[in-house]
Amino acid sequence: MTQGRLSRGRMSLSVSFFVQGAVFALLVTRIPALQDRYGISDALLPAFLAGVPVLAGVGSVGTERLVKRFRPSGVLRWAQPVVCLALLAAGSLRGAAQLAVALAVFGLAVGLLDASMNMLGVSLQRAYGRSIMLGFHAAYSLGGIVGASLAWAGARGALSLALLYGPAVAVLLPLALAASRWYADAAPQRAEGAAPAASPGVPRGAASGAAPGAASGGVSMKLLLPLCLVMTFTYIGDSTVSNWSAKYLQDVLGGSEQLATVPYNVYMVTTLLGRAVGDVGVRRFGAVAVVRAGAVGAAAGFAVVAVAPGAWTGIGGFTLLGFGLCVLVPQTFAAAGRLFP
Repeated sequence: MTQGRLSRGRMSLSVSFFVQGAVFALLVTRIPALQDRYGISDALLPAFLAGVPVLAGVGSVGTERLVKRFRPSGVLRWAQPVVCLALLAAGSLRGAAQLAVALAVFGLAVGLLDASMNMLGVSLQRAYGRSIMLGFHAAYSLGGIVGASLAWAGARGALSLALLYGPAVAVLLPLALAASRWYADAAPQRAEGAAPAASPGVPRGAASGAAPGAASGGVSMKLLLPLCLVMTFTYIGDSTVSNWSAKYLQDVLGGSEQLATVPYNVYMVTTLLGRAVGDVGVRRFGAVAVVRAGAVGAAAGFAVVAVAPGAWTGIGGFTLLGFGLCVLVPQTFAAAGRLFP
């Protein structure tokens, strides 16, 4: 693959990450407004919120089957418009049952999108031969900042959800479609018979074509289980911030409706800052050291949020949490790509 096509593929995928970050932020930062619009009780709200990540998991698993017939770029090209349109529907419908359908579609499409985006990112990283995954996730964080800022402006201006989501989707959807023209399903470039160089923090044998212990074609659970555990706990943490930070700040810590949009915004700011320098840290110190430091920072952030006496202390905890969690997901995807190419 030519260097020009790689560069275009990297830029277009960054745009896709950016769009998804903005769309997701527009949904989760306005959860209290969605609850009020559709008259969803506090007892029923967890069922609505839990459905999105559960169905996203189903969509991610389904992507594994889809990419056997279609390239990841093709799955991503069609999943992203569905996510954008599902957001628009969530802010424009009339009843809670209709909202449930819109969120179900949103969750399934997010699963397809998330898996295909990261598949493309891992393949491009192999083609580049150096760590670039955190850069893609930094673009997601930047989109999250834009989306959360738009949500704050909408809350401040008392805009309806339809009036907030409509113009946003009108910009983001064409942007995603335009970028999709240059997606690149890259493959690792190496000479025949030559083993690829190991990435920092990864044993050289693990960076070769097949995972150790998987010569017969089966996946080694000894290698896969730690990655699954890291991903599980990281997504639990990220979903907690995404789905509950606004409600927690407003209902528990006594923040205003406008202030309730801030925790996710500062979380995205700190994930952007962490991911902007994270690839440099991985190259210098290795992925293992960076992930360990991130896990400690995330635990400290959760501790601050849990004991926060007021809204601003809670925001400080979410800030620390962003610095901790920001490196875990990209590096876990990258490790999986190295061990099970």
